[in-house]
Amino acid sequence: MATRGLYLAAYDISDRRRLRAALHLVKGHATGGQKSMYECFLSDAEKRDLIGDMSALITDEDRFVLVRLDPRSTVRIRGIAVPPADGDFYYHG
Repeated sequence: MATRGLYLAAYDISDRRRLRAALHLVKGHATGGQKSMYECFLSDAEKRDLIGDMSALITDEDRFVLVRLDPRSTVRIRGIAVPPADGDFYYHG
């Protein structure tokens, strides 16, 4: 089984159609998040796929960032948020 790291994916898309496509793309990899920031557990191959797919989608007007979070850090949540969890399996569909 591939080792997954926890990443924070964020985007700022200027066009509504690309925005919806970016939302669908990132949410397909996400375990949680809100608005335009999502936590994603990704293997190296999944990370390459996400970056490649997003690169094909966005233009120079848009921004996308994928940051690996330090696995030694403690996850802190506020309010009714649920901490991200690396499940046994993920369905991409």
